[in-house]
Amino acid sequence: MTKEERKKIKEELSVKAPKMSKTARMAVVRRVSKYLFAHKTMIFICLSLMIVSNVLALVAPKLSQLALDEIVPPSGVAESFEINVGRVLFFCALMLGFYIVSAVLSYVLAILMVRLSQKVVYSMRRDLFNHLTELPVGYFDTHATGELISRISYDIDTVNTSLSHDVLQVGASTITVIGSLVMMATISPMLLCILVITVPISIIYTRFRSRKVRPLFRKRSQKLGELNGYAEEMLSGQKTIRAYSREGVITGRFDGKNKEAVDAYYNAEYYAATVGPTVNFINNLSLSLIAMVGGIFYLFSVLNGTGVLAVPAIFTITFGGISAFVQYSRKFTGPVNEFANILHDLQSAASSAEKVFAIMDAEPEKKDTEDAEILENVRGDVEFEHVKFGYVPERTIIKDLTLNARKGNTIAIVGPTGAGKTTIINLLMRFYDVNEGRITVDGKEIREITRDSLRKAYTMVLQETWLFHGTIYENITYGKEGATREEVEKVAKMAHIHSYIEGLPEGYDTVLSDDGVNISKGHKQLITIARAMLSDSPMLILDEATSNVDSRTEQQIQSAMYALMEGRTCFVIAHRLSTIQNADTILVVKDGNIIEQGNHDELMANKGFYHSLYHSQFEN
Repeated sequence: MTKEERKKIKEELSVKAPKMSKTARMAVVRRVSKYLFAHKTMIFICLSLMIVSNVLALVAPKLSQLALDEIVPPSGVAESFEINVGRVLFFCALMLGFYIVSAVLSYVLAILMVRLSQKVVYSMRRDLFNHLTELPVGYFDTHATGELISRISYDIDTVNTSLSHDVLQVGASTITVIGSLVMMATISPMLLCILVITVPISIIYTRFRSRKVRPLFRKRSQKLGELNGYAEEMLSGQKTIRAYSREGVITGRFDGKNKEAVDAYYNAEYYAATVGPTVNFINNLSLSLIAMVGGIFYLFSVLNGTGVLAVPAIFTITFGGISAFVQYSRKFTGPVNEFANILHDLQSAASSAEKVFAIMDAEPEKKDTEDAEILENVRGDVEFEHVKFGYVPERTIIKDLTLNARKGNTIAIVGPTGAGKTTIINLLMRFYDVNEGRITVDGKEIREITRDSLRKAYTMVLQETWLFHGTIYENITYGKEGATREEVEKVAKMAHIHSYIEGLPEGYDTVLSDDGVNISKGHKQLITIARAMLSDSPMLILDEATSNVDSRTEQQIQSAMYALMEGRTCFVIAHRLSTIQNADTILVVKDGNIIEQGNHDELMANKGFYHSLYHSQFEN
């Protein structure tokens, strides 16, 4: 790291970065605690093991004092002093036993804490994913998929590490510090004064550095999320990237984001890592002072025993006492050092938990009104009445849309890119609610209908096909559980995909990888069309449903598509105007308004915008 880079980092540290307030930190702790206390029995067992294990470890130095005092005369006069070998061996054996039992209990405790943290993380990850499924579509339009994946995986794993290791360390350290303090006070209150001076120095230093380091860990988590989001976006677009020979450009951008993430990671770890050695130095200085002053006090004890010097008992100590005090002082100051070493992990866990809970606090999709009706016996009459809508208040996309689609009608929606065609579909499905006006199905305002029943009334075939990891059979029956094999094969034949499926090694039991990347886009789209054909929903939405199919295959499945549309109210978004010439009504959308409306012949006769669109596709 250059001198200029160090200066820049120090300047960043000196600026008071936005940080979690104390109230916010406590809120995060309380919310994590709720997950912990859902397992009260296991927590009680862990606490019991922790207390017993640490108490046994705390008693052991006292036993070593008793053993040494049986060997070394307390007054320094050895003539009348006899070593009781039996008592020495007894204390040594007892000390060894306590250490062994303490180690076994600590091992069991560590296993239980790992298990407890797994349960907590399982619940947290489940709740986070469940909440993601309840968020409105608009949330995913404004948040990168990679960042959300980072929250589910990296951030929750960080919380898991903290719960399984750091929390255990903090709990054990608390017991050790309190126990050691009490034991040292019983051995030599005067030596304890040394710790009264050195320990506050290490605590103050640790608190000071933690305030400086905490914002760096938040920045680290943010930059890693951005890196994941960019990587996910670029990996999903490899064909386009290679087609335009943009490998060098995206690699350069990745290097930039990677450097930002690495620098953020380094800064957080670098400045957090300086805490441990500094605190360790303070602790070693304390230990040196204790050994030196303890030696002086033991000399006073010897001189007291010989009668050379009369010293108050508070300034004397036995040889075993010095040994025990040094052990307790290490136990006392050790946890402070350990806490300093794990402090950055705790801060990282708090920052990660904060990001996870931020998603959980995101406003879910609005619940249905209490008197919302279930849409039943759907005919398929759909009406837009002076609808206005914009994704953001400053920009209205649909300005004044009025249309009437009757049962069995096919409504084609055409227009230039950005005219608002897909937005109309989003409003039909209530992925977004209108700003003004209203939409009705069978005369019922859709905001007064349960979303579940409204969406089940539609079948969708989108331009962006979606298949999940599972067999082809499972993907086709996704919208109709319990469909028979005969039904699946029938719709596959109608979609002209049956022969392809039969040619696969496992046929309909062939497992598709994530999003069906092991088959072509055309075959993926045909599978989604077969899926739609299997559904019996009274309304149908086709958004460029044959965009990835060649013209010959498209012509082959036209009859199947007409059969799929038979008797249903259909909304078709199409760029190929040849596919919608038989539509009952064609809506020509431009700049959020319906500028023309009618069937194909009527619109061609008007010689308006539709006429020019049509001839622009067929003039060659």
